[in-house]
Amino acid sequence: MDAYVKHTIQDNIATIEFFHPEQNSLPGTILAQLANTITEVGNNNDVKVIILQSGGDRTFCAGASFKELIAIDDAATGKVFFSGFANVINAMRKCPKFIIGRIQGKTVGGGVGIAASTDYCMATKFAAIKLSELNVGIGPFVVSPAIERKMGVSAMSQIAIDANTFYEASWAKEKGLFAHVYESIAEMDTAVLAFAKHLCTYNPEAMAEMKKIFWRGTEDWDNLLAERAAISGRLVLSDFTKKTLEKFK
Repeated sequence: MDAYVKHTIQDNIATIEFFHPEQNSLPGTILAQLANTITEVGNNNDVKVIILQSGGDRTFCAGASFKELIAIDDAATGKVFFSGFANVINAMRKCPKFIIGRIQGKTVGGGVGIAASTDYCMATKFAAIKLSELNVGIGPFVVSPAIERKMGVSAMSQIAIDANTFYEASWAKEKGLFAHVYESIAEMDTAVLAFAKHLCTYNPEAMAEMKKIFWRGTEDWDNLLAERAAISGRLVLSDFTKKTLEKFK
């Protein structure tokens, strides 16, 4: 299947889904479509709550596209690429609707940042997380503010430094990333839909005001995440990173 971002709206619930055949990795085109779709759906008055998910039944998100990382040959291009993740996070932050994350499997790097940017996240027991950026000579600079906000500096720094390890979904729940962890995708999907329907019974204005409160203190993220994207864009050109990425060709 080809990569896509699509959405459906039914009974005031919008479901946004992204997919890439390479374990739901995220090239720039998909990141841009995802940010635009979140903004568009968030401004739709027929939508009361959003479910964010990826396609397939295995990996939720493998993070940045290695093909695009390898192709970056100047700092400006690097900043543009990493700004794609910043734009998705900021779209989620500014969206006036609650976003429920549905995490069916492992998630890496930027995918952890996306999960952390949802307002309420549900996962299966297979949804282990890893911040692998240090392995290739960069770091989770763009996504770490979102992860730190949800899990705290201690947990974020632990997985950022221990870049070879997948941390179990139960650990992620303990640290506040996941609200619930389920035994199967079917069990999770039942819970996600039931929860979304329940949220639709609440006052949309109250939920919008609550979301502003939840994200208080992030008003500088447009600038902050752009600065972080520039750091990643510079480091991806380092000799260390270039040599490491060569191994993935």
